[in-house]
Order: sequence, then C-alpha cells, then structure tokens
Amino acid sequence: MKVRVLLRALALGAVALGAAVAVGLLVRRPATPPGPGAYVANAACLECHAKEAGAWRKSHHAQAMAVAADSTVFGDFTDATFTHAGVTSSFFRRDGRFFVHTDGPDGALADFEITHTFGYAPLQQYLIAMPGGRLQPLQIAWDRVRGRWFRLLPDEKAPPGDVLHWTGRYQTANTMCISCHTTGFEKRYDAVADTFASRWAEPNVSCQSCHGPGERHVAWARRQGDRPVVAPVSGARYGLSVDTRTAGPARQLDVCAPCHARRSELTAAPGPGEPLLDHYLPSRLEAGLYHPDGQQLDEVFVYGSYRQSRMHQAGVTCTDCHDPHSERVKLQGNALCQQCHATQVTPRFPRAAGNYDTPAHHFHQAGTAAAQCVSCHMPAKNYMQIQPRLDHSLRVPRPDLSVKLGTPNACNGCHADKSAQWAADRVVAWYGPKRRQDPHYGEAFFAAHAGRPGAAAGLVRVVADPTLPAIVRAAALDALRGDGATGMAERVAATRDGDPEVRAAAAASLESAPGAQRAAALVPLLSDPIRAVRIEAAKSLSSLRAGEIDAARRPEFDAALAEYIAAQNVALDMPGARLNLAVVHDNLGRRDLAEQEYLQALRIDPDFTPARANLARRYNAEGRNADAERVLVEGLARNPGIGELQYSLALLLVEEGRLPEAVEAMERAARLLPQRARVRYNLGLLQQQLGRGRAAEEALLEADRLEPGSAETMYALAVFYAQGGRRALALEWAEKLQARDPANPEVAQFVAGLRAGN
Repeated sequence: MKVRVLLRALALGAVALGAAVAVGLLVRRPATPPGPGAYVANAACLECHAKEAGAWRKSHHAQAMAVAADSTVFGDFTDATFTHAGVTSSFFRRDGRFFVHTDGPDGALADFEITHTFGYAPLQQYLIAMPGGRLQPLQIAWDRVRGRWFRLLPDEKAPPGDVLHWTGRYQTANTMCISCHTTGFEKRYDAVADTFASRWAEPNVSCQSCHGPGERHVAWARRQGDRPVVAPVSGARYGLSVDTRTAGPARQLDVCAPCHARRSELTAAPGPGEPLLDHYLPSRLEAGLYHPDGQQLDEVFVYGSYRQSRMHQAGVTCTDCHDPHSERVKLQGNALCQQCHATQVTPRFPRAAGNYDTPAHHFHQAGTAAAQCVSCHMPAKNYMQIQPRLDHSLRVPRPDLSVKLGTPNACNGCHADKSAQWAADRVVAWYGPKRRQDPHYGEAFFAAHAGRPGAAAGLVRVVADPTLPAIVRAAALDALRGDGATGMAERVAATRDGDPEVRAAAAASLESAPGAQRAAALVPLLSDPIRAVRIEAAKSLSSLRAGEIDAARRPEFDAALAEYIAAQNVALDMPGARLNLAVVHDNLGRRDLAEQEYLQALRIDPDFTPARANLARRYNAEGRNADAERVLVEGLARNPGIGELQYSLALLLVEEGRLPEAVEAMERAARLLPQRARVRYNLGLLQQQLGRGRAAEEALLEADRLEPGSAETMYALAVFYAQGGRRALALEWAEKLQARDPANPEVAQFVAGLRAGN
C-alpha cells in the first residue's frame, strides 16, 4: 500500500509535467515555446559540435526514450513469458514489431504493441499507445544486468480499472514522466474530451534540453560561413537562451533541476535555464518522501537532497562532478572528492582542504569499498527495484540520530548485523564524544510527524535558523501550515527571506493567519519577481474578504490569482489541480464552481480522499447533509480504511442527532486514527451523552495522553467527574486546567465552585 499512498500524495500536489506527443502523432514535431526561436532537429547541433556529440551519444540522456526498433529494444521478445499475481504476460515479435500479451484495462488478455522504449540502463521500460492519446508504460520492465523480466511494483495490488494499473491514469506517461525523457515536450491535454494530443521536438534529452531552442543559434552558425568558430559557444551572443559558460551555481541548478527534482509544473512551456520556481514547484522534505532527517526515502531524484548539502551551500555545481554531455563523473573513486577535499587548498573552496583519504579519517582499510567517500557520505538506495541512487545530501553519518529517530545511517547500511547504538558508539570512539552529536533538524521533523506536544516550537526554531539550508527551513514552514498561531513572527519574517523557496513556503504557511496580519505580510509578495511566490501568496489571500486587500493592490492580487489558476489548468488531468481550483473557488464564494471541480477530481480518481472530504464539507455548509453523507458513504464503501472519511461521517451523524450511529462511526475513526487526540475527545463526549461512563472516561483519558495539556480535554474530564459525583478527581483536573490558564476568570470560578462543593 505504500506506493499507492505516495502516488496519491503526488496526485494531490501535481501541477502537471508539461505538454507532449499525440498517439497518432508519434513522430518528431518541432514545438515552438515562447523564447528565442524554435527547436530544431538535433542533428543540426551534432553536426558542428563533434566532441560534445560523441560524449552525448554514449549518455543515458541520448537513450532516454526512443522509437521501438531492433537497435533500441533490449528486452527478450522471443516468446518470453513473465507471471505475476496470476497473470502470465508473453513478449513476442510480429512483422518486425514488438508486442506484449497481457491484461488490459478491462482485465482481458490482449496483444499490445510497444511503440517506444523508455530508459536505457540498468532497466528499460516500454510504452504502449492507448486510446485518447495516452502512452502507458508497462509495469513489467527488462533488467539489463540480469537479463530478465521483472515487476516494478511487485507488492502493489492494482487490478484492471484501478488508477495504478499499468493502464491507469497515475501511470500515464504523458502526465507523469515523458517531459523529462524528451526535448520540447508539449502535453496538450483536452480537459473536456479527457484526451491527449501530445508531441515533442526530440524523443530524447538532447542538446536543446539544456541550451534552449536552437533555431537562432543555427542561423547564427550559418552566418559564420567558413569562418572558424571556437567551440563551445553559448549564450545570447550566439543565439542561445542559456549561457553555460557564465552560469553561476544557482543558474546551473535551474538548468538541471527541472528533471532532477520531484516537482510539479506551473507553466505549460518552461524555458531551459529560467528560474526554477518560475515554472516549477519542487517537493520539499515531506513525510513519505524523505526520512525526518532529510535522507531520501521515496524516489525524489537529486534536487531536494542536494539542496540540503554543505556542497550546495558552498557553491558546488553539478558540473563540478559530472560531465554535462556524457553524464559521467569526471574522476573515478575518491579522486572526484579530492578535487576539493585534498591537502592542497583549492582556490574556490579553501575551507574544504584536509587529509581525508586516509584510515585516520575513515577508519577502514585503504583501497576497499568501505574507504570510498561515497560509501559513508552518499549511501545508495535502490529505486525501481534495481536502480541504485546515491543520496546527494552528502551528509556526515549520524547513527546517533538512528538511535533517536529510527532513521537509516551509512554505518548500518554495511554493518546490518550491528545495532544503531553500536554504530553510534564507534563514532564516539573514533572522533570523540562531541563529534556530530549536536541537535539536528531531523529531531524537529520527527516530533512533528509523530504529532508530539510542543513539536511546532521546534519547527519554528528551524525556520528562524539562518545557518540551515533554505529547503529545510521551507519544509519547516510547510509543516507549520496547519498551525494557525505558532511562530507567526518567524513566518512573517520568512516572507522577506532571500531564497524564493522559503518565501513561497512562508506564504503558504500563513493561509490561516488573521486577516489583517495575513494581508500585511503577503500583499507585498504579489509583486515578487518569482512566480511560485506570487501564486502561493495569492492562494493564501484568496479567502480574505474583498475589503481586506487594499483597493490599490487589488489588481496585483487579481493578476497573481490568475497565474495560480493558470498553473492548475496546466494539470487538469490530475485530481490535485482540480482540488486546488475547488479550494480557491470555495474561498472566493463560488460554490457551484467549487462543487464542479471537486466532482471532476473524483471523476479522475474516486479514491482521492481530500476532494471527497472537502466536497462533503461543502455540502454540509450548504445544509445538504444527505448529499454529504452520500459522498462519505460512497468513499467508505470503496475503501473502509480511510480514517478521515470515517471521522467526517461521525461528525455529520452527530449533527444529525443520530448518536448511536455516530458513536459506531467515531469508534471506527478512532481505530483508524489512533494518534488523533481530537477523535478520542469527541468519542468521549459522545459516550458520555449516551450514558456510557466507563467508555467515556477511557476515551477522554486517551485523548489527554495523546495531547497532554489540552484545555478542552482537561475541562471535559473535570465536568465528567463532577457530573459523576467524583469531586476529588473533578477538582484535580480543574486545578490542572487553572495551572495552564491562571488568568481565566471562568476557570477560576469553576475551581472555586468545586472546592465549595457546588
């Protein structure tokens, strides 16, 4: 179920991947985005730049996607078979074409033609053209290393018709992945017909993916005639939108990050090298994607990890380690790291110098795998079953955090037979008791993910710490989003941060702040130079009343909100965009439009819980409780294990006065949401109303255990015991409440009454 949950989480945040290649148009068609000219045939680039062309042809970029042919298909299509979950798929050739006989969207076995390869090594996937212009990647892939067919998601139970079946919407390559396997991709989704007419300029990651459309550069080159040209040439002077020779670390990351980050798109035609947050909204250190300490967990690629690293903070760029044309590392083994981390001082990074490639530093036998820098500082994790990805956060191993938080560490990655405490003790023995035992931001995220009391205060400290990486501080702001009061001064200060990712996260975190405070902090961001910041500010301001935004600034709000809506329109093939539009329409009082968008989200994915829960709340707010109940019951019939829906149904039944049914629903919600104190609190009140004293007491005490110090729970317990004639216990809880809120006259009166025996 883990993959299903994470993919649905992706759907929640999705804002599309670009624009692309229609199944009837599976040939190269030049795309013309805004910017310096159009894309040209890649051969025009390779013709002049022979050295770069030679390196690129051997790269994975060159083979990212290709038309299925003898020279591109590596899988065994000589009547090979593969069986999974009772379905036997066979792979064969017919008339020089490649086919798979497997279960289709209706569950029936049928022949499907492979139109394109997807990926190169260590595995290769295959795309199949389906109705509506969809290209669907088969979930059975070819393992080039072992020479076998294997299942990418072996534990996922996705029957035909499910959104996660290989024919389902969450597997559609037009939406999910083609944009980073092609050049000049255009999705071209028709939301009314629910079809794609996608196209691309090149069926691979070509020169123009990084340097920008080449039309003007080719025209410049032709004007040179026979005059010698010193290669490489780059930048506007030569007709290219990206000047790779002068790009600093931030601009270079803007070139690489769009395809080396887990992100959603904000525009349909992003230009190579333009500011990342003008066209994309990267995922941050969310639970389920990263471990609490920021180590990679799900498939997050490189950007989010690298942004946490000290290398990024120091200005190390992608091409300091990787050749941009071949993708290979520039030097092998520890020599790569010793470009900076050697005894000889490097002018760019003088503080990196030191004697590290020695057992005195790594405490392992020289020349072994354990003595490789990457073994300790970039531990690998397999994705897609067989593809190892190095963690680019380049962190110092912290087994002490593994002891505290249960996070992985590089030491136990090799010494799996040892405990985390053993590894932590070895670090102390080698480096001394103070070596990397200092507090880590992972502790704040761990507490927040676990719902521990006081966790918000730890997140606020992370936000306010300027020494921490910007992505970490932005993630802390994300985690504070549901807290309407804690750390307001720090959040407001973050709206003025120098990093746009922090400003965008700060804008989102203030969505429930008091109106005047929210307007004062966020209205200035409506004119921010970065799109992601502007639209996050507009969304958070959209629930304010018209008069709460100064009339002189209203045009800026309208323009930024239009940008936000346009960003969602890029991704109407995903339920997350529909949900985002519905929420904004709700905020603006456009109830009919909100309802339509919620229903569209559920049409795309009937199990999309956020849309179902919000739609039920919308119906409830309109007094349409029968419709709200129907929406919730339908969702629970599909998936009875969704605690949020059970809880919403219980509250609705309480409102309807159907208390016995409400208690049953609340009990189910409590089992499904065992860490939610509020559910236990409400369950206790319900049980008390029905005269079930013992059950009420147990539920309220459990609520207090889950959320110690809750004024509501302490008051409820005091009243419960007072009504039951157990005045000593009632007074004990009332005094606890008074200690928490000593200035409250009503609490003081309540305590006095109990003491007087009233």
